[in-house]
Amino acid sequence: ARFGTPRAIISDLDTRFCNDQFVKVMLKYDVTYCLATAYQPQTSEQVEVSYRGLVRILERTVGENRASWLDKLDDALWAFCKSFKTPIGCTLYKLVYGKACHLPIELEHKAYWALKQCNYDILTAGDHRKV
Repeated sequence: ARFGTPRAIISDLDTRFCNDQFVKVMLKYDVTYCLATAYQPQTSEQVEVSYRGLVRILERTVGENRASWLDKLDDALWAFCKSFKTPIGCTLYKLVYGKACHLPIELEHKAYWALKQCNYDILTAGDHRKV
């Protein structure tokens, strides 16, 4: 396995994870097994943090037209997977695939100029504050 044996597995009360065979495997590999309440993301803090991050991205991309959130979901998930996560020190894409994701050159160029414009506006705003 790429990441080795997990230290812990957290699952809901799914019958695939609540049986004698699964418990024996957990004991054999010294993996802690925890149960979380089904359909309650509040029981897992990391799930809740990820959910809030995804909702924040959706709110910003959808804006006032909340009816179009389903159309923007793929883009929001892509942005979420490509954003740097400080606790793990990389993007989710890199964690799963083991390499950085490179965008097509047209998108990288647009992103570069959008960022450059944003930085320029911040500098301009700072200059106006000093005056």
